[in-house]
Amino acid sequence: MIKKSNLIFTNLHGKSSTSLENSKKRGDWKSTKDFLKFAPQEIIDIVKNSGLRGRGGAGFSTGMKWDFMPKTRDKQHYLVINADEGEPGTCKDRDIIRNEPHKLLEGCLIASYAIGASKCYIYIRGEFYNEAKILQKAIDEAYSKKLIGKRSCGSKFDFDIYIHYGSGAYVCGEETALIESLEGKKGQPRLKPPFPANVGLYGMPTTVNNVETIAVIPTILSKGSDWFSNLGKDNNTGSKIFCISGNVNNPCNVEEELGVPLKYLIQKYAGDV
Repeated sequence: MIKKSNLIFTNLHGKSSTSLENSKKRGDWKSTKDFLKFAPQEIIDIVKNSGLRGRGGAGFSTGMKWDFMPKTRDKQHYLVINADEGEPGTCKDRDIIRNEPHKLLEGCLIASYAIGASKCYIYIRGEFYNEAKILQKAIDEAYSKKLIGKRSCGSKFDFDIYIHYGSGAYVCGEETALIESLEGKKGQPRLKPPFPANVGLYGMPTTVNNVETIAVIPTILSKGSDWFSNLGKDNNTGSKIFCISGNVNNPCNVEEELGVPLKYLIQKYAGDV
């Protein structure tokens, strides 16, 4: 149902190299310098208007979540990426990291700029060893070309990004348990309130987002909020990576518009049951 021209993850199945050069050919990092000239609130409003909801399961408005972050910059702000993908049958974030790492990194930079976070941690499932190596290579490439780091993409925004390995605790998929683990503590959920936007990593304002949520941000800014909101259905806009497994002939991950019938997914992409 989705048109090829509307696909966000054009290398989802790894048909092309993940190198910076090839990623740029696919459109990554193309307009990032221009996006960093926007006012932070302008980016938040674009994301709000797109209707993007968290792709980690909760489905909360991404723009609204970003807007909860304090507007003052007197404290260190953090962006934390939840790549602790431990749900059975779910492997979409793993494929993004494996095949589209620069799309994720570009999204991290833009999102961090919007919420005033100069530091980002990607908390990755410990079993994703090979994917983490691919991601670290992409980070090194981005630093070497000054896309991140001091004056990222030639802007006035300084930004650093780090990988942190999880240790197999499923509960660390919950955002406050993940933050506890990042701090070197036992990974268990915190009582709320306070919420991470006020008291998060090291007691500082923090936003925790899913890998897929952040990876779609550059495309939304490039093509516009109206483009994204016209995909999918009312109150659940855009496209989504669906993981099809189990008793099907061709288990796979596919990007489709939200609202697509399950029967259509199985018959078109998974070769039926």
